[in-house]
Amino acid sequence: MLFLDITDTTFTAQFGRILARGEETGREVEQIVLDIIADVRTRGDQAVLELTRRFDQVAASSLAELEVTPAEIETAFASVSADDITSLRLAVERVARFHEKQKQQTWISTEEPDIMLGQKVTPLSRVGIYVPGGKASYPSSVIMNAVPARVAGVGEIIMVAPTPGGEINPHVLVAAQLSGVHRIFRIGGAQAVAALAYGTATVPKVDKITGPGNIYVATAKKLVFGQVGIDMIAGPSEILVISDGSGNPAHIAADLLSQAEHDELASSILITTDRAFGEKVATEVEYQLNLLSRESIARASWERFGAVIVASNLDEVIEFSNRIAPEHLELAVADPFAILPMITNAGAIFMGHWTPEAAGDYLAGPNHTLPTGGTARFFSPLSTDDFVKKSSVVYFSEGGLKRLGSDIVRIAGLEGLEAHGKSVSLRITP
Repeated sequence: MLFLDITDTTFTAQFGRILARGEETGREVEQIVLDIIADVRTRGDQAVLELTRRFDQVAASSLAELEVTPAEIETAFASVSADDITSLRLAVERVARFHEKQKQQTWISTEEPDIMLGQKVTPLSRVGIYVPGGKASYPSSVIMNAVPARVAGVGEIIMVAPTPGGEINPHVLVAAQLSGVHRIFRIGGAQAVAALAYGTATVPKVDKITGPGNIYVATAKKLVFGQVGIDMIAGPSEILVISDGSGNPAHIAADLLSQAEHDELASSILITTDRAFGEKVATEVEYQLNLLSRESIARASWERFGAVIVASNLDEVIEFSNRIAPEHLELAVADPFAILPMITNAGAIFMGHWTPEAAGDYLAGPNHTLPTGGTARFFSPLSTDDFVKKSSVVYFSEGGLKRLGSDIVRIAGLEGLEAHGKSVSLRITP
């Protein structure tokens, strides 16, 4: 863990190591993924079966055997406690309610009497959602990807999830059913992304793929982009906590560790104007680490990519925050609403001492699929916008074209596109 003063001459170099984590995909990884994609495109189901056997130790004679059945979903509901189902249902309802407010409708403008202009909003026909597996099960990822797709009106939602050993977490299945997923396949990795992007005899081709995964999944999404849409390229998780020295150090430490326990590449950073408070938080992190079941993962993350940064004033703090554009930003200050207008780059902003980032992870309502690695400068959280497409609608009456036609012809002439101009002039010239 780094304990840094933002004014140190070595600050930029030392902190740069944290920012650079996970940046380099590596040609080796990319080549592996390219080979997997090519194999799936060529051999379809058989390639996916062999790769699933190789990477997840799941053997099946046909890909259809790896599709989750209604009976398996019923068994999952029976094996999960009623309280767990209630909590997952609450999360689905809250996330759906938030995303309903994001929906855009088709609109038509008739401001001009002889011209009609508008935008037609159409849900995607079929999307694929990738749900990580392996180190942990993520029913929340199911909810955050499937619910906005359902709210947006997507026709069919296909879910893929790696299941090392063949078993799929029952809470993931319950979340999928509650969220409106139509089909689920026990496949993961780059082969699952390729199957969704190009289609196989069993896995249908989708229009868009969303959801986070490991470096092979992220690389595969990047490589199939253009063949299908994607949400974003997700990197390692991160949190930045802004502190003015108010609040409870134990709370801040717990929030930092909530990201560190994700994986060894996660980054947890505190920036504060109060050095003594920062020291208390660092001490508390060490204490709480010893209590975590995922201590080894959290400790590796904290020791390699954790930091406590001391700044002179909140202006320095805010400038730093906007520069690194964190995925999760906590404003753990006495008056977070005073700072909010100055925050320009962040995936999600958590306000005050009683709003831990974990609330947003699970059921506050906003989406937890967020831009990472500084991409909050230009990316937004997953939303219903990711599951629709928009078409411009243009209607000119004869009078409308005659009114504007000469200007259209003139601009076409400026570009030397004679046929463009003629397609208008033939209509408006007696």
